[in-house]
Amino acid sequence: MIIQKIFNNNAIIASDNGKSEFVVVGRGIAFKRKIGEPVDRDLVEKIFVLQQQDASEKFKLLLEDVPPEYISLCYDIIEYGKNMLDVPLSDYVYVTLTDHMNNALKLLDEGITTTNPLIWEIRRIYPKEFAIGRKALAFIEESLGKKLPEDEAANVAMHLINAQIDPVARRTQSAADQAGKISDILNIIKYTYGTSPDEQSISYERFVTHLRFFFERIGSSGRGELEDDFLLQQVKSKYKRAYGCMLKVEKYLQLELPDEEKLYLTLHIHRVTRESAP
Repeated sequence: MIIQKIFNNNAIIASDNGKSEFVVVGRGIAFKRKIGEPVDRDLVEKIFVLQQQDASEKFKLLLEDVPPEYISLCYDIIEYGKNMLDVPLSDYVYVTLTDHMNNALKLLDEGITTTNPLIWEIRRIYPKEFAIGRKALAFIEESLGKKLPEDEAANVAMHLINAQIDPVARRTQSAADQAGKISDILNIIKYTYGTSPDEQSISYERFVTHLRFFFERIGSSGRGELEDDFLLQQVKSKYKRAYGCMLKVEKYLQLELPDEEKLYLTLHIHRVTRESAP
């Protein structure tokens, strides 16, 4: 590896035989070094290869101001999140999460902490991402001796959720928007049935997963009309209360849902309320 650019003593751009470029981070990796010299591999802590050009350029801008241990920690958090979620994440998460954690830790040093008003929604609707966020706080406390408030677990979760958003599918809603709407839909069900869905049930987990993909579909081409609405009419007749609840959700969203979406939403409402029935 050859040094191509030096940001500071701890971050450089290097290349492999003058071909592909990547960011290399390590304590003192550029100390008394010059462009064109080989990289001391013993000092390498992390190597970043970002495929998205915009993300790569923005990440390079962070390197001048962010301590290398923060960059390394955020890298570990993101890799841990990838493994736990088993989903690809946008390269932008390396930029957004690193920038966020750098600012959060700076504020903490100044005795300032911030709150996340959506912490309860994130905890309830995205339990896997929230658990990763809590693990991230444990990593930070163990490595830096700095204890961030639990609200930051929700912030980490939101970065991971947003990083799962696929631009090809033209998903336009942020994690905060989606969490807020899912929470509102759950409240519509609660007030329609007079009881809250059981958050520990399988049907609840499936319903929330359905809603997450539901918002993706209605943000793109989505499902269409049924070739034969016989099944929808049967469901409407058999599960009148669930169908009526679905219509309230449709009104709340200010959308005219395709028949197929109405069908599946009604069925999920029926299942999640059936398991929650006293």
